[in-house]
Amino acid sequence: MNDLAGKHIVLGLTGGIACYKSAELCRQLIKAGATVQVVMTAGAERFITATTMQALSGRAVHTSQWDTREPNAMPHINLSREADAILVAPASADFIAQLAMGQSQELLGLLCLARPIERVPLLLAPAMNREMWAHPATQRNVAQVRADGATVLAVGQGDQACGETGDGRMLEPDELLHDLVHFFQPKTLLGQHVLVSAGPTFEAIDPVRGITNKSSGKMGFAIARAAREAGAEVTLVAGPVTLPTPRGVRRVDVASAQDMLLAVEAAVPQATVFVATAAVADWRPANAATQKIKKDGSGQVPALAFEENPDILARVAASERARSGALFCVGFAAESHDLAHHAKVKRERKGVPLLVGNIGPATFGQDENALLLVDAEGTRELPQAGKLALARQLVSEIAQRLPR
Repeated sequence: MNDLAGKHIVLGLTGGIACYKSAELCRQLIKAGATVQVVMTAGAERFITATTMQALSGRAVHTSQWDTREPNAMPHINLSREADAILVAPASADFIAQLAMGQSQELLGLLCLARPIERVPLLLAPAMNREMWAHPATQRNVAQVRADGATVLAVGQGDQACGETGDGRMLEPDELLHDLVHFFQPKTLLGQHVLVSAGPTFEAIDPVRGITNKSSGKMGFAIARAAREAGAEVTLVAGPVTLPTPRGVRRVDVASAQDMLLAVEAAVPQATVFVATAAVADWRPANAATQKIKKDGSGQVPALAFEENPDILARVAASERARSGALFCVGFAAESHDLAHHAKVKRERKGVPLLVGNIGPATFGQDENALLLVDAEGTRELPQAGKLALARQLVSEIAQRLPR
């Protein structure tokens, strides 16, 4: 997705070994649709060349306040006015200290100070040794630049170039890209706690076999990410899928429908929105075997008896919090045919204000989907698109329907 289409990013590099990650970050920003102007300090040039960053960004790199390419000799003004955001990655301890003190020894510091604060956000991706990061002076400086309006991104944890292990690593390029995209998304769910169920369930027949379905969980994971981007606290209850957890989302892994019910009910008291995207099995074997069921050569198929699984969405929708309006419930219906009819019937049966329908066989495992929104007023289609794009549209719909 071109999540940064139309955005112009000033990418600042300060001195640190993490500059090697900045090359890949620049590449990913451009793949996401942004234009990138690189500004480097003298320290950064000790670790990576301006030629490398120019080749990746497609723009001449700026390193000096006294750059004669600028007709007015004011690159710190020109570059800061053109930007939609300034991202300094890596941001060294020394550079953060300069910003905290309002000092500017080089072009990058000057343009950070000269930017219109109300219009051009400043994001810092710290990168330093674990002791430097934990030092009280660094933490005071981080607190000060935050108070002055900068967004200080998280640090990673792990092996460091110095041979030590701990906090202070710069985030990976894909994490920084995600955080920048997250930053630009409208915060329509700020203050909300969204609970999402996603993926299939697995109902055991014996220790090695079970009943499941083709749900990949991609739609539910996209909704969890979109809700987090919109500013919500998000809990994701996931059936057996192998998808990575969206950044900033709390994940609870489950297997069976009964496991999912327990996890959802445990999270409901804190939630203000419940989005039930999970494809929960309608039935489960009544008596799962404790040992693998073996073929005996007779050709006889073992008889299986089934019992109905709990209806998680219906139970939550009937809860006191949902009936009082403290919890807004959204259901999903994966159908094979006659979508509008079945979705309308299901919305009324479940007792939810909004139900989202799709054709299951056409979307399970795919990266795209098409949704049908069904409420008391009627239906509305969200045309075929990537699942994250649809998730963002759905989150916007939910936000508009919440009590003000």
